[in-house]
Amino acid sequence: QVQLVESGGGLVQAGGSLRLSCAASGRTFSRYAMGWFRQAPGKEREFVAVISWNSRMTYYADSVKGRFTISRDSAKNTVYLQMNSLKPEDTAIYYCATSPLAWATSVADFGSWGQGTQVTVSS
Repeated sequence: QVQLVESGGGLVQAGGSLRLSCAASGRTFSRYAMGWFRQAPGKEREFVAVISWNSRMTYYADSVKGRFTISRDSAKNTVYLQMNSLKPEDTAIYYCATSPLAWATSVADFGSWGQGTQVTVSS
């Protein structure tokens, strides 16, 4: 079982930037695809971005494409989400998660989840 701890959330004005971090411990981090998801009040948890176990592939939701960048540092067992040009609609709790699959974008394909970090974007 992998334990995940997110950090880096906060309050930012529209157009600003934040970088989220997700530190992993436990089983071998480098074997897993890593994903970021978010959940706004009253809404379903939705996919944001995923990175493959070897960092060769990334994929983004259309709503964040061109503004967010996912990356990972296997030496530090950490995955990052750089968020630029933030919009009020990006406000949500952001979660990182691991998948035993080589590639996944569905919530159901991710097993271990962090506790989440709040991102609030003011207009």
